[in-house]
Amino acid sequence: MASPNVDQKDIDWEGSSLGSDTEMVENPDDPQLEFDDAGLELAAQAGSRHSDSVIAYSGTNKAQIAAITYMLELDAEEELAKEESESGAFRSGSITPDGIIDEDFEKELGMPSQDSIDEDEGEFSDISKHGIVEVAGDDMYGRKVIVFSACKMPPSKDMDHQRLLEYIRHTLDQYVESDYTVVYFHHGLNSKNKPKFTWLVQAYREFDRKYKKNLKALYLVHPTNFIKILWNIFKPLISVKFGKKVRYVNYLHELKEHLHFDQLSVPPPVLKYDAQLVKAHKPPYPYSPKQRRSQTPLKTQQFGVTIQFIKENSGSIMPPVVEQSITYLRENALGVEGLFRRCANAAKLREVQQKFNEGQSVDFSALNDVHIAAVILKTFLRDLQEPLLTYDLYEPICRLQNLDEEKRLFEAKRMIQEELPEDNYVILQYIMQFLTEVAARQDVNMMTHHNLAIVFGPNLIWPRGQANLSSMGIINSFSLMLLQHFDHIFVK
Repeated sequence: MASPNVDQKDIDWEGSSLGSDTEMVENPDDPQLEFDDAGLELAAQAGSRHSDSVIAYSGTNKAQIAAITYMLELDAEEELAKEESESGAFRSGSITPDGIIDEDFEKELGMPSQDSIDEDEGEFSDISKHGIVEVAGDDMYGRKVIVFSACKMPPSKDMDHQRLLEYIRHTLDQYVESDYTVVYFHHGLNSKNKPKFTWLVQAYREFDRKYKKNLKALYLVHPTNFIKILWNIFKPLISVKFGKKVRYVNYLHELKEHLHFDQLSVPPPVLKYDAQLVKAHKPPYPYSPKQRRSQTPLKTQQFGVTIQFIKENSGSIMPPVVEQSITYLRENALGVEGLFRRCANAAKLREVQQKFNEGQSVDFSALNDVHIAAVILKTFLRDLQEPLLTYDLYEPICRLQNLDEEKRLFEAKRMIQEELPEDNYVILQYIMQFLTEVAARQDVNMMTHHNLAIVFGPNLIWPRGQANLSSMGIINSFSLMLLQHFDHIFVK
């Protein structure tokens, strides 16, 4: 995975390799590069034949700016046409553009989200039906993952891009108050479906600092020279600090180090294109199958094993990591704003996971960060070999959407009490009981039933194989029902 002007060691941007978490957050006191009301400073350096046409804010009139913009657009159009004519062939040197530091174009193009339980989505049904913007659960650090797929964008003549911008803003507002991650699948953007440059400029203007602050990572998958040229256009306008959050992803398998890949609904054209790249270039994988198969779990292992394994080796139905993290959170974090919606230091998370896996005691109080315990709980659930609600219940839960509210509640209670294994039931009840206590303090922690359902839904159940994100809202709605009707569903 390539990073613009950032060493590979910095990939752990929440961890010790950066020295301080605060390095990844824009300081409001730092100077920010903004638009000049008289026009835009557009500079195309490497990657454009008009690289000598560097314009400064002062002394540049609108006619000059328009001329340079037009030439740069022609460059981008030409590059995009080349990429289309080559039918997706991998181009040497197109993956890691030189000098890229931060690109709000790619941020804005990659940032849209789709709220899984958005009751107002009908207002934008003309946009949401395309599936351009989706939510894919959490990353390895407990941050919400938002996916933007360029290949799902219809031809520009069939898309109202102003409506798309409104939809992006409408849905993104539900996530920007928490840490989040963006994945942008670039393959499939072509001359027929790309938005106009004026739209990109408008997007930059409308998405202010609040959208940048909590964005912790932006993965640009399969970037090309077209991206490089766009960077040259937007480079003078963007805060340098944003560059540390950008990661260029050459191959899909590189995402697995940082995301739960099975949560990503990767569009078929992207999968096909990636397979062509892998076949042509045979990139090294970050691990070998033999190494993974040889890793026998410790008897004290907590992460990445089954509920049954933990029970057999610990002698208790309740996994120690669940009991200890909830006990600590109940005593210390019920009044913490944004509980379960903030990430934690990655290095400390790995340290805590290792201690649990080795059977050591963990003193959360000594870590001086309640969010570590919160993320550990979510990570434990997500790393189970089989989801807590089991693979067998995935399809039945998805089918509940076809029932009316009364029947849906009846079936949910029946499934939880009769079809869920007893050990899973005990653990689920314990977790849900605690989450209702969290929701009871929503006046101070801002974690409503709705917010908790969005956070925990993808960590309680997922299908075998790749997730279908169209069902994400159903899963979150089911989790919401478990919370709102806890006393009814969990009382036998």
